[in-house]
Amino acid sequence: MQLTIIGVGSRMPGWVASGFEEYRRRLPKPILPHLIEIPLANRQKNQNAISAKEKEGAAILKKLDDRDYVVALDISGQSMKTIELADKLLRWQEEALKISILIGGPDGICETCLSRADLLWSLSDLTLPHTLVRVMIMEQIYRAWSINIRHPYHR
Repeated sequence: MQLTIIGVGSRMPGWVASGFEEYRRRLPKPILPHLIEIPLANRQKNQNAISAKEKEGAAILKKLDDRDYVVALDISGQSMKTIELADKLLRWQEEALKISILIGGPDGICETCLSRADLLWSLSDLTLPHTLVRVMIMEQIYRAWSINIRHPYHR
């Protein structure tokens, strides 16, 4: 399995980078996620947020391969328990899939990216800042992996 996280935003606060790396370093090489950062599109007062999302979405789509299994994070997506994520992670590993997890910017992710997704995943009914989502995703991937290897992290 090859795991890539494509996230909008390139100047993350130190706590985000630190949290992301903390969980990343705990993972074994076979599932170690690669991070691709997409710069935020310029947002102007009189500019529609949809335009910025579309620019970011176009940049995201350029990073995807036709064979990628795409998971887009969106509030309209399916919620999952951690044990369900662990099952998915195990299946993705067994099938040697190339997984790309998409994290939108402050205005979310564009419809084109959502349409391209094989799975829409909602982390919560709450609206979460895209910076925090990076850390949450890494923690959940680590937790799912720890479940699969029966590591005591997940009790």
